[in-house]
Amino acid sequence: MTAKTATPAKAPSEALLLEIAAKHFHLDTLETRNSDDLDFHDVAVWSIRAALEAAFAAGQAAPR
Repeated sequence: MTAKTATPAKAPSEALLLEIAAKHFHLDTLETRNSDDLDFHDVAVWSIRAALEAAFAAGQAAPR
């Protein structure tokens, strides 16, 4: 007997992730730049919520 595994969800496009990050967190890139000043940001909880809502909405709108 073999165990069935769930099909992994399609990864969101890099462009969509960057669009959400730019809009809600004012980030220019999602790449690691090996600098605390560039890689760590103070973010308001309402910005986190808005970004999560945008990501959820994008997932709901994506074709299945």
